[in-house]
Amino acid sequence: MKPPAIDGVGASRVQLRPGEGATVFEALCARFPSIDRTTWRSRFGRGRVLDAQGRALDADAALSVGGDVFYYREVPDEPVCGGVETLVHVDDDIAVVDKPHGLAVMPAGRYVRDTLLARMVRRLGVEDIVPLHRIDRDTAGLVMFSLRAATRDAYAALFRDRAIRKRYEAIAPALPGVAFPLVRESRIERGVPFHTMREVDGVANSHSRIDVVERSEGLWRYALEPVTGRKHQLRVHMAGLGAAIANDPLYGGVVTAEGASLALLAKRLAFDDPVGGRRRDFESSLSLSLSL
Repeated sequence: MKPPAIDGVGASRVQLRPGEGATVFEALCARFPSIDRTTWRSRFGRGRVLDAQGRALDADAALSVGGDVFYYREVPDEPVCGGVETLVHVDDDIAVVDKPHGLAVMPAGRYVRDTLLARMVRRLGVEDIVPLHRIDRDTAGLVMFSLRAATRDAYAALFRDRAIRKRYEAIAPALPGVAFPLVRESRIERGVPFHTMREVDGVANSHSRIDVVERSEGLWRYALEPVTGRKHQLRVHMAGLGAAIANDPLYGGVVTAEGASLALLAKRLAFDDPVGGRRRDFESSLSLSLSL
């Protein structure tokens, strides 16, 4: 039994091992040395550490080896995204949300409470909500969530089987010497530093369709359709063409203004609904301007 979410944040589960301590408190301190003992005592005192039945544990509770312990992650001084999400569509099975730039989809690192997932749990009052795909924190646009376990795999199969059309828009430098539309296929692997990706020699594992939809002096608006879903795929492919997306700090994008957002937008999701059978076509209300 997983404990309920608190303020949109679900509980994390851990199995404690022999030798980590005589009490749950000592074992958690040993398992997570980067979290100080005062923080753990505070979590115990506020009922944020629970046993497998969802009951709050005292700090001196004896360690039960192999049993599940749940706790709620908290990040001091967590950054808050000032942007507001827009609910584009919701029914019994799915929700489609327009995400602002700078908002993480899932909890990770410094982002726990202010994520799109936590916001949607609070907004919809549904805890069993799962993103069916992800976009980068720095990317704005459409994200689709599953709201019901019974139909989750049917919608997940749209992404797994590449039966959904995903269209992005990006602002990037002009490429007057390149013929469009084009297909970019390459092998993408983890780069250096570790949070970046890079193109390397080898069998292609990434595939994107790229076209130009608007031209201006210096910058163009591109339509990007990722067929595969590698991390940073569109950003890497555009950089590989010599037109890194504007305001992309990882791949050398031209900076248009101090603090400007990555000029990448998940614009459209289109698919045949696996449950109702009807054609679905969702479009973001957000837009990117060529006059960045």
